[in-house]
Amino acid sequence: MDLRTLRYFVAVAEELHFGRAAVRLHMTQPPLSRAIQQLETDLGCTLLHRSPSGVALTTAGAALYDEARTLLAQAGHVRTRVTAMAGAATLTVGTLADSAEQAGTRLAAAYRQRHPTARVRIREADFTDPTAGLRTGLVDVALTRAPFDTTGITIRVLRSDPVGVVLRADDPLADRESLRLDELADRRWFQLPEGTDPAWRAYWSGPPAAAERGDGPVVRTVHECLQSILWDGTVGLTSLAHALPEGLTSVALTDKPSSDLVIAWNSTDTSPLIRSFVHIATAVYGSARKTT
Repeated sequence: MDLRTLRYFVAVAEELHFGRAAVRLHMTQPPLSRAIQQLETDLGCTLLHRSPSGVALTTAGAALYDEARTLLAQAGHVRTRVTAMAGAATLTVGTLADSAEQAGTRLAAAYRQRHPTARVRIREADFTDPTAGLRTGLVDVALTRAPFDTTGITIRVLRSDPVGVVLRADDPLADRESLRLDELADRRWFQLPEGTDPAWRAYWSGPPAAAERGDGPVVRTVHECLQSILWDGTVGLTSLAHALPEGLTSVALTDKPSSDLVIAWNSTDTSPLIRSFVHIATAVYGSARKTT
């Protein structure tokens, strides 16, 4: 028995339902069921009576529930004491564009539950640095979008989103279900600042003809992009998962590869807080993919 398995069992014992317990644990039901079955095998006894409507504790299960709660409470006390002795740990998370919103509340809630005393600082970067401060050492871990130069950086893809073009709602093409980039070659596309990561610039810029003209405004943030489209009629790219303000709409591009929302960290950094953040983010997003 390990603490994780005991935590799984306590959740099932309190919810009396595998589905609700899985949601509470930010995981899917099959691995939870397998973990409980393995626990019963290891102990050599039945812990739960299963039925279509839920589960009920056996006598052995009730005994384990009492002991497991005590053990988990003791483990939490140990963690609190060790953390207090070490001082309050701080994790700085870099974000870019819509990555903070796309991270959602589940990741923040899961991390707070796992590290209730840790301080988390958020630093938002502009388009000149798609690593959101990771490359320059300003942050410990980054929630951002690929592609960018990953030399010395490890990334893990959390989700892939289709990409579209942002237009004003009154644009003649706004009611199209989809478009190709070459249909927008004559438009004024916003430009990215000098010094922007080449891989990032190549992905998020418009078609080659528009990029060569370079007649669109230079923008550094999502807000500047959206305001440029609203006021000046320029166009640009966005993840279709990104919510747009009134007056703007997005149309899917059929010839543009998906945009990867990623978590990134320096390959040589082995901080426990960073490892935990990556593990929790991967679990949360993995659970979300399996339930959609």
